[in-house]
Amino acid sequence: MYFDSFAEFLAMGKHGPYVWSAYGICALLIVINMVLAARKHAQVRQEVARQWRRESREVKHESGS
Repeated sequence: MYFDSFAEFLAMGKHGPYVWSAYGICALLIVINMVLAARKHAQVRQEVARQWRRESREVKHESGS
């Protein structure tokens, strides 16, 4: 598709609001997905570290008895 000006590009032949809102919603969903994934990753790392510490205490306790 060819546009003569940047304003025409933004208007997208009067379909601009639909097109740009669709892009905006998709971008927002991608950002939300990235944030949620990063938070879950941090949570899993904390849980694994907690489990590792617990298991290492159990091994020390068993070897000390």
